Amino acid sequence: MAGQFHMTPALSDTLTILGAAGIVIPAFARLKISPIIGFIVVGILAGPFGLGSYVGRYPWLEAVTITNPAAIEPFAEFGIVLLLFAIGLELSFRRLVKMRRQVFGIGAAELGFGALLIGGGLLAMGNSLSAAIVLGLALAMSSTALVIPLAGTSSPAGKAAFAMLLFEDLALVPLLFLFASLGGGAEPGALLTVIWQGALVIAVMLVAGRFLLPPLFAQAARTKSPELFLAVSLLTVILASLATSAVGLSPILGALVAGILIAETDYRSEVEHVTAPLRGLALGVFLITVGMSLDLPSLFANWPALLAALALVLLAKALVTATLLRLSGSRPGVAAETGLVMASPSETTLILLGAGTAAGVILPQAASFWQAVTALGLTVTPLLAKLGRMAAQRVDRDATAHVETGAAAGKTMIFGFGRVGQMVADMLSQHGKTYLAVESDIDAVLGAREAGYAVLFGDVARGAMIDKLGLGDADALVLTMDDPVLIIRLARQIRDRFPDLPIIARARDTDHAAQLYQAGVTDAVPEAMEASLQLSEAVLVDIGVAMGPVIASIHEKRSELRGEIMASGELEVEPRLGRRRVRNSK
Repeated sequence: MAGQFHMTPALSDTLTILGAAGIVIPAFARLKISPIIGFIVVGILAGPFGLGSYVGRYPWLEAVTITNPAAIEPFAEFGIVLLLFAIGLELSFRRLVKMRRQVFGIGAAELGFGALLIGGGLLAMGNSLSAAIVLGLALAMSSTALVIPLAGTSSPAGKAAFAMLLFEDLALVPLLFLFASLGGGAEPGALLTVIWQGALVIAVMLVAGRFLLPPLFAQAARTKSPELFLAVSLLTVILASLATSAVGLSPILGALVAGILIAETDYRSEVEHVTAPLRGLALGVFLITVGMSLDLPSLFANWPALLAALALVLLAKALVTATLLRLSGSRPGVAAETGLVMASPSETTLILLGAGTAAGVILPQAASFWQAVTALGLTVTPLLAKLGRMAAQRVDRDATAHVETGAAAGKTMIFGFGRVGQMVADMLSQHGKTYLAVESDIDAVLGAREAGYAVLFGDVARGAMIDKLGLGDADALVLTMDDPVLIIRLARQIRDRFPDLPIIARARDTDHAAQLYQAGVTDAVPEAMEASLQLSEAVLVDIGVAMGPVIASIHEKRSELRGEIMASGELEVEPRLGRRRVRNSK
């Protein structure tokens, strides 16, 4: 029939991927579970070894399965390219220079010693020397696509992991040549040719980008079109990736250079914003392909050997990474967390295994086995990251300093030590008042201690911590945590136990302030409202309104808001909300 709609396999695969992204991301976010696991599970279910294996029996399953896994592999590779581009946006040449010791020192040592330990074990098990070298180096790689989103690049563990991952990405092309030479398929001068051509291409990119990118993005900015900004960004990434690919380097290296070049311009934030949704979707496609590569029947048939191999690889890599970081001076907690999050094999492991098989160094059966191990390792990476964070808190014994009984006596206690808590501590110190802060983020505690602040590591949500501190003898309690529900719960519990303790709480808005007054706080300060009032005052003064009427109108607005809080919280006494009595000193 004319006009009859027919769903092609490509359209079916696209709808499956987009539908998975639309369901997985919000569902797993609501459950507070990493969507990484969700995408891998979708790949398992929708892949050829999951529901796809039943398409012959139930044809309707073709609409919700991926019939041609090879067709979406280019999209997965594009996702990794965009991820490296995003990493480049967070870098600068100055930061790279500062990281050179970590990248070419610890990064090289981590890959080398990891490969030596894994390869030595395989050699002892009867593998040939060439196969042990290839498998050792391949399995020593860690996943940039998963580790960076999980660990970030700003935390101590994330910074250490990023330096190692950057070296591994740079080492990919030389390793591919090494594997080909082990199989007798590489010409002697080929690697040197790639090196000098690659250096020339990157140098040209750096010079051209410095002069061409600013006016190009400026023109896109003048149009005020996000679509054009996105198009220019993608064009830059694609051209850079093609340039490095043309001389035999990895396209992800070109994407990284493109990100660094844009990071040096004034348009980094806008580029990061417009490309974020596309990066997330592309990464999801990559994770779906990982799930599709898991051959469930083979996994069930060989699960003891697969689990044993995976456990040994994870143990070897975690041990090497943690040991190197400890020797370089990192905290025990950072070493433990980084070691665990870097323990899994990588998506580049799959590339290197394919290269080793093509060179004849690895037998196809062995390659298939280690590909399954790699896929399993990628699947458990989010779990390893969570275990790493737990291990960091447990290992850092020195950070969890002993809390002396009655430590709050005569002090103002600050629960939560982010930017707000730090500002309160600064003002207290300026006026000669003693304080003691309690924070549950180990990195924030150690950073604050290095800066000279009095901070304890602990979880104030636990009643034992409250009992130990002895809040009844404190001068006051300030609640600054960015968790509205926790602040209300703590305020209610502490007010019931200590009726006379002044409790000052950070409120998100007037409704939250009303709830806090109901819970028994002495003062609640709505941060959004106070910021808005100060901003309004600055605007009015800067446009020429006299200071007197401005201050009067600010007080009037505060009075209106006090009335709203009274009505919302059904309070009998009007909250002070910024109105303070001035005591005369004698």
